[in-house]
Amino acid sequence: MLSDYLSELPLIAILRGVRPENVEAVGHALVEAGFRIIEVPLNSPDPFRSIERLAKSMPGNVLVGAGTVLDPEQVNGIRDVGGKLIVMPHADPAVIKRAKEQELICTPGVATPTEAFAALKAGADAIKIFPAEAVPPAVVKAWRAVLPKDTVVVPVGGIKPDNMKPYVEAGANGFGLGSALFTPAMSVEEIGRKARDFAAAWQALRAG
Repeated sequence: MLSDYLSELPLIAILRGVRPENVEAVGHALVEAGFRIIEVPLNSPDPFRSIERLAKSMPGNVLVGAGTVLDPEQVNGIRDVGGKLIVMPHADPAVIKRAKEQELICTPGVATPTEAFAALKAGADAIKIFPAEAVPPAVVKAWRAVLPKDTVVVPVGGIKPDNMKPYVEAGANGFGLGSALFTPAMSVEEIGRKARDFAAAWQALRAG
């Protein structure tokens, strides 16, 4: 279940642009910082190879999968290389259906309550609020008033260590982290440092 991976540190690392030859070093730096969910967007260079490398090299308590999944056929390819997570920028019921048929965890992207309810009805394990810049904490709080209580809500887009608190107070369960955590130009050391900063910010929120 997705909640098993979110329990320690509910932050999803989005490695857009990562290359297969670098992905294992990046993955290990993230895991050392406490991350347990790693996503390789399919518009990265040779993404299936990166996913396969991560799936084989990460510890068993790390969830590896793909982002920017647009087509049901891509779901099969992700499963075949060991990916267990399907993340989408949209909420296509056909992709959600295929993911659940393959017993994969699926987190579609939504930007309205209508999309959120439709995604949940189609079988989504969580909803990715995307882009979060367009759905501020006040809106997330309003969504929370009507969504099922056990819905996992994950804002993605523009999230930084210093702007997580208002979303958590509004009811967010975790976050997807993109360029504030990883870009292809960053060194492994810089990625590790940023990962530790995010982890520390989350732990401070939890302690508070």
